[in-house]
Amino acid sequence: MTIDIGRFGEAPGPDVEAPGDNPGQEQKPPELVYGSAEEFLHEQLLPTYVRDVDGRAAKWCLEWYFHPEAVSRVEALWRSWEHLRLDGATGISVWFRDHADHHMGVLLDPRGPFYKCDMQKHRDPEHLEPKKAPAGWFPDVRTIPA
Repeated sequence: MTIDIGRFGEAPGPDVEAPGDNPGQEQKPPELVYGSAEEFLHEQLLPTYVRDVDGRAAKWCLEWYFHPEAVSRVEALWRSWEHLRLDGATGISVWFRDHADHHMGVLLDPRGPFYKCDMQKHRDPEHLEPKKAPAGWFPDVRTIPA
């Protein structure tokens, strides 16, 4: 039996030169498999990272894109996947261990970014509203001479 792991195992196309093929020439970056974090989520992540999302042990919001943390984490998962897919030896393992398991654990956590939502209804998350620190406590390092 063969298990489909999506498009992770695809090698770079013929347009990608191996390092050292043409010294002194600028190398073309590998072509992306997915054009956006949303495409990656629908085509790769959710079909391969299957969990029982019952609202008690795991939560998801069908309108995940209204949650800034979720968008940021899905974007991070997509970008790391695009990079690590090129490592045919351990890339998939590293991606699952260091990226998918970590971020999906946070996203699916009942106390995570979807804590107010249920499978039928999105509810806007409550944003933290911290006070500004007293002036001078956090100077803008961009204005400090090197």
